[in-house]
Amino acid sequence: MIENGPLLERLLEGEFICAVTDEHSFHKLQNAQLVEDLNHFLRPLNRRVAKSEDGAVYFLAYCDLNQQARQQLSHQFNATVQSLLPMLEWMQLVQEAMGKDGALSAGDTIKLQDFESKVVDNQSLSQRLAQLSSDKLFKSTSDKSDMQIKQVFKRIKELGYLYQPHKDRLFYIVTGKVEQLIELVRFIKDEENVPISDDISEQEAMF
Repeated sequence: MIENGPLLERLLEGEFICAVTDEHSFHKLQNAQLVEDLNHFLRPLNRRVAKSEDGAVYFLAYCDLNQQARQQLSHQFNATVQSLLPMLEWMQLVQEAMGKDGALSAGDTIKLQDFESKVVDNQSLSQRLAQLSSDKLFKSTSDKSDMQIKQVFKRIKELGYLYQPHKDRLFYIVTGKVEQLIELVRFIKDEENVPISDDISEQEAMF
């Protein structure tokens, strides 16, 4: 278990492990015996290793939904929902600018220069970018498209939805964490008792 200590620490810190961010650890977690060993260690902490429906990303979940776990999950859920609308708008903006037929998925690459050229040449996309970048999630105060784009991508990278393989090269890879976001959207769509805004309902159609 000592050799898997760093992996355990990352999971306990709330990291999402996918083939993009850490291919070695991702493949290790596909070993059922290792997951069983990790879960044995995590059980006293009321945690277990979980994965997205499509198996694209691993993370920790609660074993039992006791009162403390429910409170923590409620806090995490509310925080994620608050960022949901701007994240969906960003995903849709990228999808339209890059001419993708479907929603972004783990492993998709985005070249910042290509995205910027598409947005700058389209007034509608530029206006949507300006509105998106001023959202409290991104907090851009610039009126220049290139600075708005850099701020938005920087923040999304910090949130773990994008991975930048090389700091000196402005291209990004979508991580497996985006799959959990999409699963959350589908969960909200299926649960009639979950209050959501009309804006989120409209953008869910992309999934």
